[in-house]
Amino acid sequence: MSLVDSISSVTHRLLSSEQHLALRNAYLSARRRAAPLLRLAYGTFDARALCHEVEAHIGTDYDCLMVHSSVNKLAPMYTEGPLELVRALTELAGPERTLAMPAFYFGDPKIGGLVDTLTARPEFDMRRTPSQVGIATELFRRMPGVRCSRHPIYRVCALGPLAEALTQGHEQAGTNCGPGTPFDEMTRHRTWIIGVGATIEILTQVHHAEDVLGDAFPIPRSKGSDAPEIRIRDGKEVVPYRLPGSVSSGRRNMQRVRRLMPAGQLQEWRFRGTPMFAVRARDVSDALIAAAKRGETIYASSGET
Repeated sequence: MSLVDSISSVTHRLLSSEQHLALRNAYLSARRRAAPLLRLAYGTFDARALCHEVEAHIGTDYDCLMVHSSVNKLAPMYTEGPLELVRALTELAGPERTLAMPAFYFGDPKIGGLVDTLTARPEFDMRRTPSQVGIATELFRRMPGVRCSRHPIYRVCALGPLAEALTQGHEQAGTNCGPGTPFDEMTRHRTWIIGVGATIEILTQVHHAEDVLGDAFPIPRSKGSDAPEIRIRDGKEVVPYRLPGSVSSGRRNMQRVRRLMPAGQLQEWRFRGTPMFAVRARDVSDALIAAAKRGETIYASSGET
């Protein structure tokens, strides 16, 4: 892991979301100013070259490819736009495999967090609510044929043979990321999760272990009783929904993922100066479930960092 990635991991744990966002924006601004030097140091690449790099690490023996991405962090070495990236990833997966991306939503910043937003606007419109995890994910969400799971936070979009199986029934699952959700379905297939311009700080699969174990998970969980009852609108269909509980104490430390997973399962590297990772969904869940049963988690207890 590079020094930049280490600093990012620490700031995720120690700073508020507002402080982290301000630091992130300052970092991206500095990268834009340093663009000529960074291109001189690392060279440039297009979407096709990026996908060749991914394939060199994961091969072709998989059924589903879940992609977390940050076009901002690919800059300034990346020479194309987010649409070219989405098209290249679609081509990489091909018609025989399924491409999936998150389309998460965390609330309207003008109102507050997610609960405040859903309290003020208790209808979540699947079609009109954008993804807040990168422009590439929003472009993918809008592509013809893409299916989206019904969830006001952890919405997942998919295109390909497993798209229906991945996305159906999310609103009925009873948890955000556990049984009956896309994250559970990914463990039932040969699924690679990759980060393109992204580190494992955004590896949402870690929450699958928490929701599978439920009350047996060694960190206390909220019950979700304070969450407002909302409506999920999907075209003409409207479904009532209430957010389930989640892990509510302890500060997440994603560096612990590296220690809790067996050697060789988690791949992390940099491609022309940009962060990348690759890991199988089943490996993440199996390792973190086994660790939790031993009393070890990715959450720091009180007084730890």
